[in-house]
Amino acid sequence: MRGFICLTAHPKGCEQNIKNQIAYVQSKGTIEGAKKVLVIGASTGFGMASRITSAFGCNAATIGVFFEKPASEGKTASPGWYNSAAFETEAHAAGLYAKSINGDAFSNEIKKQTIDLIKADLGQVDLVIYSLASPVRMHPTTGVLYRSVLKPVGATFSNKTVDFHTGNVTQVTIEPANQEDIDNTVVVMGGEDWSMWMDELKKADALADGAMTIAYSYIGPEVTEAVYRKGTIGRAKDHLEATAFEITKSLEAIKGKAYVSVNKALVTQASSAIPVIPLYISLLYKIMKAKGIHEGCIEQIQRLYAQRLYSGNAIPLDDAGRIRIDDWEMRDDVQNQIAQLWRESTTESLPAIGDLAGYKQDFLNLFGFGFEGVDYLADTSELVQIASIQ
Repeated sequence: MRGFICLTAHPKGCEQNIKNQIAYVQSKGTIEGAKKVLVIGASTGFGMASRITSAFGCNAATIGVFFEKPASEGKTASPGWYNSAAFETEAHAAGLYAKSINGDAFSNEIKKQTIDLIKADLGQVDLVIYSLASPVRMHPTTGVLYRSVLKPVGATFSNKTVDFHTGNVTQVTIEPANQEDIDNTVVVMGGEDWSMWMDELKKADALADGAMTIAYSYIGPEVTEAVYRKGTIGRAKDHLEATAFEITKSLEAIKGKAYVSVNKALVTQASSAIPVIPLYISLLYKIMKAKGIHEGCIEQIQRLYAQRLYSGNAIPLDDAGRIRIDDWEMRDDVQNQIAQLWRESTTESLPAIGDLAGYKQDFLNLFGFGFEGVDYLADTSELVQIASIQ
């Protein structure tokens, strides 16, 4: 471990993670949904859950785009590489089309390569999931490298956080962003690249009539808003959400629609890096598990597909035109309890009032560790290939 990154990943553990998610989706029955799906940012978290739900819920052909590190002798691949290898193996065994492209999704080259593959194999896609999470973006037209930052806007922020490795609850203070920080974060995490993808797909006639595209966002509670929704990331999410309306307008001729889905707070590599969020999630998990309404990425996305996107009814939207699948997290009874427990949170009290063990378990699971049914003492080869990557 180094901070919020695990430096190794377990091939068999990642495979088990994918199998578990597939089994969950299959247990929920078939969704009459998309049949040809492009997932941009397809290897972990909500992106991988979207690919699994598309394939094993809707029986869809899927193309996944991601930027992952393959293994070398004595050095493991990134977890997203092993996840994608396992997904393809399972999809092919089930008779499903699945191909993957590994490279920088922000680049013009990867967009062209992806569109060429769609045109050659699928003709068009009817669903595009945009789930990129990257701290940096090389702009494809200017060649400038932009870096995002996690900072509040307007004032210094101080609040509690927890080191989820040690359980120590401490105060964290973050200085506010300047305008350049805000602008850079919007370039990396806003909607520009999503819009570029949709423009290129439309130009190439790679979108079916009535095609839908979904990007993922987060709002969260008052306790995290200074560093998240009202911080630099929040500015980027505002831009992403505004972009959905622009894309919908640009797709009018094919009756296409773009939506932003606001999802629940979950343990991902990205969220683990944000101060305050690990403490909030550990309290949230405790409460939602006690109420029987806890969901991981796969449960969230399966519910998004089955009850929002493809329910047979009009997609319910909030006042800002967003899909809300964070509805259980944001329930008053859940948030009121969190506000109370937040005040009580200390290093000593957290083991009783929070679910730090659940947080740690989910964190380890991201890298293929901590799964039942995996013999972690057995020899396993780190050299795993992804069938469709040349």
